[in-house]
Amino acid sequence: MSAVLNRWPRWQGRGGFALMIAIYGLLVAACLWSLWSAGDLSLGRNPWPNLVKTVSEFLRPSVVDVWLGNPALEYRSDDGRLLRVENRQAVEAQYLTQMAGAAWTTFQIATLGSLLAAVLAMPLAVLSARNLRAPLWAAWAARRTLDACRAVHTLVFGLVLVGIVGLGPTAGILAIALHSMGTYGKLFAESIESLDMASIEAVRGVGASPLQTFFWSVWPNVLPQWVSTHLYLWEYNIRDSTILGLVGAGGLGLLISESVSLFQWGRLSTLLIVVVVMVTSFDALSRRIRKALL
Repeated sequence: MSAVLNRWPRWQGRGGFALMIAIYGLLVAACLWSLWSAGDLSLGRNPWPNLVKTVSEFLRPSVVDVWLGNPALEYRSDDGRLLRVENRQAVEAQYLTQMAGAAWTTFQIATLGSLLAAVLAMPLAVLSARNLRAPLWAAWAARRTLDACRAVHTLVFGLVLVGIVGLGPTAGILAIALHSMGTYGKLFAESIESLDMASIEAVRGVGASPLQTFFWSVWPNVLPQWVSTHLYLWEYNIRDSTILGLVGAGGLGLLISESVSLFQWGRLSTLLIVVVVMVTSFDALSRRIRKALL
């Protein structure tokens, strides 16, 4: 794309930038007009009452009932007949235990999927890096493989893999690995291409094989950046793996799907709090590790 733009002077400078902004504005206007004409921009029949009701339920997470719930909550029919009595504290305490197990499953999916993706991406990144001069056919095949993995969303991989390996965390691990492999490979290859070629050529000059060149010259220089990339994508996959339960991969996503289906916004609020705590905690830890690598 940049090569095409460089051939046309009209795209350069402030005038070119203004022209691109105008084209972008026309594109946005076309999207809005198309949706509006099809009637797809409606907010529904009662957007504000629904918003107020949902927000009010979100503001009281179900975890609060572990301590403040009614120990003798009565459920009655429309005619006043007692149907059952429920101890909300005991029910939510049991749900909290179930949630902890689901959070651990989600973390396992993200951890193993990220590791598998990084391992699979390493050889493809070496072949994709232009400065290592891999055979053209091998470099082309590696780049197209990484492009294809990035193009397919994790949920799509999850849907396919659930049909192949069945319900459970294995499908989630493989879905995370296949999608993330494309991102890992691209970032790993870019870190290789940013290296100073003088050290690589010096190792080649003494007769080192391609494998020796990689381990003596490339690997020591890219390792800190690769570790930083792995930590970042690992954190991202913790978020991504929370939705894989929607397609049967287990973990927090399954509980989120159940809460949304039953309109249990208090429980959904608790689940989202757990997700935020997981991601925030891991982000703080990974930031410290990345800082130590500098």
